[in-house]
Amino acid sequence: MGDTSYWMTLLLVAFTATGLLLSRDWRWRLGLLAAQYLGVFWMILIHWSVSLAATKLVAGWMACTVLGIAHLSAGNAKGTEHTWPHGRLFTVFAAGMVMAVSFALSSGVTKWLGLGLPVVWGSLLLIGLGLLHLGITTAPFRVIIGLLTVLSGFEVLYAAVESSALVTALLVVVNLGLAMSGAYLLNNEQGKAS
Repeated sequence: MGDTSYWMTLLLVAFTATGLLLSRDWRWRLGLLAAQYLGVFWMILIHWSVSLAATKLVAGWMACTVLGIAHLSAGNAKGTEHTWPHGRLFTVFAAGMVMAVSFALSSGVTKWLGLGLPVVWGSLLLIGLGLLHLGITTAPFRVIIGLLTVLSGFEVLYAAVESSALVTALLVVVNLGLAMSGAYLLNNEQGKAS
C-alpha cells in the first residue's frame, strides 16, 4: 500500500468520524460507522495480515448491524436525536480543535512508536473525536457509537504493537459486547418511554 493510500485512508477516517458528530439521523450514523470501520481496516492492514485485519472489519460491520436492528425493533418514531449543545457550528469548531490537537500530538507519538504519520494521526483523531462524541451526548445510541469510535482508534495504535490472534479475538468480543449493550439500552429506553 502506497503513501498516498495512507493519506486517503486518513481522510476517510476524518470524514466519517466528523460526520458521526454532525449527523442527526441514525441511518446516516450507521452508514458512517460502517465506512469508518473500512478505514480502520485499511489502517490495521499496514501491520497485520489480511485475515486478522478482516476480523476487525467484520466485527465492526456486525456491530453496525446489531445496532441497526435494535434501533428498528425499538420502534423509535423519531429519526433524529438532539445533543448538547445543539449548534453545528460549535460541533465543527470542537472537531477542528480535536483535529489540531491530534495532529500536534501525532508527531511525538510517531517518533516514539516509529509509525507513519497518517496512521498515528488517524488513530489519535478517532480517539479524540470519539471522546468529543461522548462529551456532548447522553443518548445511548450515540454513546455506543462514541465508545466504538474510541475503541477503533485504540485498535489502530495497538495493531502496530501487538499482532496476537487472542488479543484480536478479545477486542472483537469487546466490540460486539458494546453493540449488544447498545441494543439492550435502546430497547430498554423504548420500554421506559411507553
